[in-house]
Amino acid sequence: MLTFFFLRDHKQDYRFFSSEPPRPPELKRSKVKEGWELAKKKLMLLPQKMLRQELAFARVLKIEEPVIRVICSGLAEEKKVNFRFRLFLHKCRTTRIVVLIGEALLLPFVGLLTPIPGPNIAFYALALLIITHGQSFRGVRAVLKKHHEFIESPLAAEWEKAVKAGGEGLYPDILARIEREYGLTDLRKVLWK
Repeated sequence: MLTFFFLRDHKQDYRFFSSEPPRPPELKRSKVKEGWELAKKKLMLLPQKMLRQELAFARVLKIEEPVIRVICSGLAEEKKVNFRFRLFLHKCRTTRIVVLIGEALLLPFVGLLTPIPGPNIAFYALALLIITHGQSFRGVRAVLKKHHEFIESPLAAEWEKAVKAGGEGLYPDILARIEREYGLTDLRKVLWK
């Protein structure tokens, strides 16, 4: 079962990500697959905080169960965590709508690059971002419709306590233990720097 995480990062902002490692979204092959492949590689260069969250929301679409497991710190009571999680999801949904509108407005200008010889990499990258943000938007809506099972984690609680206390010296050790416990990779790039 795919596990999701809802934790604060070093700036006290909430992050949502999954236990599955990030990889580009699967797309059907077409005549311009070289452009798509290059665009997918460029997409992987996005900051891990953003990329992991977008792909986690997109992965929710593949889950058939009506309940998703979300690991949290458990420092607040479940009612508050549920409220904060729903507020976070509504904020993400609004952000995705604004981003999709902005990308749709950029699309005609990127189309002006068509006369330039060679593949239109800017168009492919923008199209891939639109697809990724569209899947993410649909994923946020799917998460809102599902029931959330919040699972308290002592390591997540230890992480959030260290963040609240500002103990940057403890961050590497705690993040390494969380990575080992849940089989995660590059968690430092998501929650810290």
